[in-house]
Amino acid sequence: MGDEKRELPPVPDRLPVSVVDAHTHLDACGAVTAADVTAMVDRAERAGVARVVTVADDLASARWATEAAGWDPRVWAAVAIHPTRTKEFGEAEKSEVERLAAQDRVVAVGETGLDYYWDYSPHDAQQEAFRWHIDLAKRLDKPLMIHDREAHDDVLRILAEENAPNAVIFHCFSGDAEMARKCVDAGYVLSFAGTVTFKNAKGLHEAARLCPPGQYLVETDAPFLTPHPFRGRPNEPFGAAYTVRHLAALRGEAVHEVAESVRTTAERVYRLPSVTTG
Repeated sequence: MGDEKRELPPVPDRLPVSVVDAHTHLDACGAVTAADVTAMVDRAERAGVARVVTVADDLASARWATEAAGWDPRVWAAVAIHPTRTKEFGEAEKSEVERLAAQDRVVAVGETGLDYYWDYSPHDAQQEAFRWHIDLAKRLDKPLMIHDREAHDDVLRILAEENAPNAVIFHCFSGDAEMARKCVDAGYVLSFAGTVTFKNAKGLHEAARLCPPGQYLVETDAPFLTPHPFRGRPNEPFGAAYTVRHLAALRGEAVHEVAESVRTTAERVYRLPSVTTG
């Protein structure tokens, strides 16, 4: 059992329509070289997850993600400083994030936001950095990718105060139906991770059901949040295919309908080239 818990789940059958893993961490999954990245995305593509957005949370991973996005045409990047790392976020860090975020294959500013679960950065430092990232996303005209952990009210308040960018993505959406309605009404996009497949996530299930087409994405947040029934095992971008099928069942829709919605929404929000094949 111990060995099994360290193994990847099986690659699932290919989805009828190819989708985008809207948020993953290829470096944290163990990718170092271009060959590593290609192997991971090859596995994902076998499951119908044809493109991925690999996300940074510090400067080292931001540099790596930006470089990795040039190694394989199926890989794009998002860069920012994670809220738990904002205790020291000075002009040098801001300048580097801005330089990297401006790169062509960086499709979002993120993940940024607020995390009140971990006590790594003071709330005021997190909020100041969040406001700066909001401004950066607007200046670059790129989507803002939100990390929101136990900070719903302050995240929504600051987005409103700062006049949120045109596209806002709530990565690994963790709210209930009430929070989802507030986000949907504001025009934000909710990205559902493997947590939506967990049996005890009743509020998240309700949120997933009410979210209209065009305002939801699917992600893995790999190597974390592996979907049921493989919870606790390592995750990779191919795991998004499990979540797509579960989301379809939750919503009472066909898998191909949910997959098509996920694909077209990712293409619109991230401004990716349109792919119409399965």
